[in-house]
Amino acid sequence: MNELQLFLPCAAGVEDLLADEVHGLTGLAGDDLLVGRAGVQVRAGWRDALRLNLHSRLAQRVLVQLAHAPYRGEDDLYALVRGLAWEAWFTPRQTFKVEVTSQHSPLKSLNFATLRIKDAVADRFRDRAGTRPSIDTQRPDVRVFAHLTATECTVYIDTSGEPLFKRGWREDKGEAPLKETLAAAMIAASGWQGDVPLYDPCCGSGTIAVEAAQVACRIAPGLRRRFGFERLLPHQAHVWAQLQDEARAQERAAAAPVFGSDVAFRMVDFARRNAERAGVAQVVQLRGGDALQRMPPADQPGVLLLNPPYGERIGTAGVAGRTQRGRERPETEGDADFFVQLAAHWKRHYAGWTAWVLTPDLKLPTRMRLKESRRMPMWNGPIECRLFRFDMVAGSARRAPDAAPDAAPGA
Repeated sequence: MNELQLFLPCAAGVEDLLADEVHGLTGLAGDDLLVGRAGVQVRAGWRDALRLNLHSRLAQRVLVQLAHAPYRGEDDLYALVRGLAWEAWFTPRQTFKVEVTSQHSPLKSLNFATLRIKDAVADRFRDRAGTRPSIDTQRPDVRVFAHLTATECTVYIDTSGEPLFKRGWREDKGEAPLKETLAAAMIAASGWQGDVPLYDPCCGSGTIAVEAAQVACRIAPGLRRRFGFERLLPHQAHVWAQLQDEARAQERAAAAPVFGSDVAFRMVDFARRNAERAGVAQVVQLRGGDALQRMPPADQPGVLLLNPPYGERIGTAGVAGRTQRGRERPETEGDADFFVQLAAHWKRHYAGWTAWVLTPDLKLPTRMRLKESRRMPMWNGPIECRLFRFDMVAGSARRAPDAAPDAAPGA
């Protein structure tokens, strides 16, 4: 367990940010830390796997790679998986689940491939223990993952259990909530370290604000939840307890406040309850109010960070909001009017602030009549987005004819 091959998947566009985070948590670099597609590969020990689960804000899971080999059909998958020492990881008294993903796989049925992998794990236990573990697709003790490319299969065992974006504090949420991991990626991309105010004027259930407050207080995101590795045979409770104690010892008071507001007072109530569960109720200041009317919440300029509602998610609510199917929607001019008014409001009242906006609208700077100083590709699930940076100055800041090119997160 002192040298494991780990894979930490993340949202597309976040890979370099995740690599920087892993380096900061473990000190790993070079061949021990490689950036891949939608994740990073890490060569580290079992203790590092636990530390990454506890502290990573950007990874979706921490997976231990058990095998990587070529295949041509389902029988090859069966032979590969049956040859692995599953008895070193869990017992036949526990339940397990198999999940298979693919990219350009020639196999006609992923369901059949999943079945063959499941049979291989069960048969391995039956051969050695005379009994086999049961399947539980809802709340398994152990999760097995396999990823198929056109020619190769990679098999993993999961150490996280529930995805890492489930921090354990967001019980109240609205429609189409932003995942905590993506909120953390926005914060990391902005470079905000908690030394100046941060404000989300479209905070919804408070994901960005609460995540930022935990960053400012150095609260480990995994302190309020359980993990899959606690059910695996290599788990040592005293090692895990020591890591938790070290995490609590590094907590501190926030140097600058975090603010959030939302036009829907119901969402503000949700955000307050989430902040309480996350242990940052004293740090986050939440109020109701329209983003087009809210004045700067602090005298010192800071960072505006928001994922405004759009398109299929939720209609943006501004001063012209109306109700449609229980949602607050803009008037017929649509989102365009809202963003024009928002940009004018920022230029008039938020001079000196830096605004970061995550949106799938690649023409948003033109619509806002602002010139972005940076744009970063970032995916919100299946939705391709850009994180735009706008440096706010008083008066007009019209966009130049040539748009800034896409920049990689590490640029």
